Amino acid sequence: MGELIALLVAVSWTATAVFAEIATKRLGTLVVNVVRMGLSVALLSLMLFIFAGSPVPQSMNTETVMWFGLSGIVGYVIGDYCLYKCYTYIGSRFGQLIMTLSSLFAAVAGYLLLSETIPLKAGLGMAITIVGIGISILNKGTNGKKIELKLSATGILLGLGAAMGQGVGLVLSKLGMENYKISAQGGSEAIINMMPFAGTFVRGIVGFICFATLLIISGNSKAFKEGIHDRKGMTYSLLCSIFGPVIGVSLSLLAVSLANTGIAQTIMSISPVLILVPSYFIFKQKITFIEVIGAIISVVGVVILIL
Repeated sequence: MGELIALLVAVSWTATAVFAEIATKRLGTLVVNVVRMGLSVALLSLMLFIFAGSPVPQSMNTETVMWFGLSGIVGYVIGDYCLYKCYTYIGSRFGQLIMTLSSLFAAVAGYLLLSETIPLKAGLGMAITIVGIGISILNKGTNGKKIELKLSATGILLGLGAAMGQGVGLVLSKLGMENYKISAQGGSEAIINMMPFAGTFVRGIVGFICFATLLIISGNSKAFKEGIHDRKGMTYSLLCSIFGPVIGVSLSLLAVSLANTGIAQTIMSISPVLILVPSYFIFKQKITFIEVIGAIISVVGVVILIL
């Protein structure tokens, strides 16, 4: 079940990547994240009220809030900022491809923080995934160089920062979920069933506060005021909120609570193949044969991981 839910997360994040690229290019990275976090918190609060009887999480102790809060800082503020920023340099297709490395960061963080083991087969799958990424982002060099990057170095570094943020943030969320299960013992069935969404609510609150603070400090308040009148930009920001924090992130917390963190994260990272279709038809991007091969190899690594 955990692996199946992780696959649904991959579909949701593919949709989010497409919507985010459009919204970010119209509104800017900080504006989109402030809007996205605010809308997602409102939607999650409504869900908690309908299904658990309270608009805010119940039976959550201080330690649980701390882990979810740290996850929000690492996963949202660092990870999502880098991810959305990298879209403006290299697009969502290559951004999602580099994000497959989040499985490696998740596996290492799971080993260090949760003492989760990494089987040899899983390590092989991750290595193959990395090879697939390399094939897609490297070109045969010119001017005497054997190989060279065909993408912006800044975009690639931002993508790596995003992968680190998502992978480590997911492990921190798992720690939050484990503490929440303990603190919520004896609570109602509704509260227990809504734990992943309650955890995402806390992450969203922290993310919103941090992004709003960055927006003000950076002097982008005017851009925010102008952005909220951009109907198309706001529509895609809303879609980002629904498919990202509300559906994708909440289900990702459920997935890692039911499966090994590194394995779940790797399954969630097959978006590079899923996103090829919208990239071609929506963004009219040229997709080369070698890029398709690289993406397929990355997914082969995922398959080896879960067989």
